[in-house]
Amino acid sequence: MLLILQSAVSLGLIWSLLTLGVHLTFRVLEMPDLTVEGSIILGAATAASMIYAGFNPFFATAIAMCIGCTSGLVTGILHTKLKIPPILAGILTMIGSYSVVIRIMGMRSNVPLLRMTTVYTFLINMGLSNRNAVIVFGVLFLAVFGTLLYCFYGTEIGAALRATGNNRQMAKAQGVNTDAMVILGLMVANGFVGLAGALVAQNQGFASVDMGVGTIVIGLASLIIAEVLFPVRRFWVRMITLVVGSIIYRLIIALVLEMGMAPTDLRLFTALTVAIALTLPLIRNKFSKHFGKPKERKAS
Repeated sequence: MLLILQSAVSLGLIWSLLTLGVHLTFRVLEMPDLTVEGSIILGAATAASMIYAGFNPFFATAIAMCIGCTSGLVTGILHTKLKIPPILAGILTMIGSYSVVIRIMGMRSNVPLLRMTTVYTFLINMGLSNRNAVIVFGVLFLAVFGTLLYCFYGTEIGAALRATGNNRQMAKAQGVNTDAMVILGLMVANGFVGLAGALVAQNQGFASVDMGVGTIVIGLASLIIAEVLFPVRRFWVRMITLVVGSIIYRLIIALVLEMGMAPTDLRLFTALTVAIALTLPLIRNKFSKHFGKPKERKAS
């Protein structure tokens, strides 16, 4: 059980970077973005290919994050400048990303990282196990990038970005360049997703062209679990709950696999988990209406 918990925490910490990116587009900008399924493999392929070629893993991870930002930039331009609906713009970028990934990986379907130096190697050389090294590194990375993201939300530009998500027409009336805010939000979000892809690839020891399939559902599952279990309003607390939601999702996956579920059924299970989590508020409201305290009748 301890190994399952360690594995869930280590994977949850890495994938929570994806959840933070999904939260930015789906909740802050209030727009669906399917670019993440392409940007995560772009980040993974870039980091893996550069490490395989002998580059410093930290430099490769930084470049992977920049590549993720670039995919968000493409989607933003397609949506704001060419007036393509956000879902379709994300799909177009996602589809194009697969061809780019194949090129980055040298016309191969995967890049192995076994016995390669990764961002976790330094901690492993200090005597930590692979899982514990990922946990320590994940906590440090989240502390740094989570703080930067929270501080960004508190700036004037961050406030303009949040206003764009709340009411784009009102923000535009106040002089905010909403197109620029949408592009910036998509770049930041997919930068986090690209970073998550780079860290996931280094943790699992390879980057594959199909590792992005279902990524958006994973991010949404962690996001919905966090919102259902921890309905908080304070923004910094909400960011922490997103990390916890990602860990809980990974723990659920680990437990159902331990109980005998076939790995091929995981995507169906994830889809059902998201569907159930999304309907919980509706079920809660219906129960409160039917079983709530009845109103007292006034005496005639």
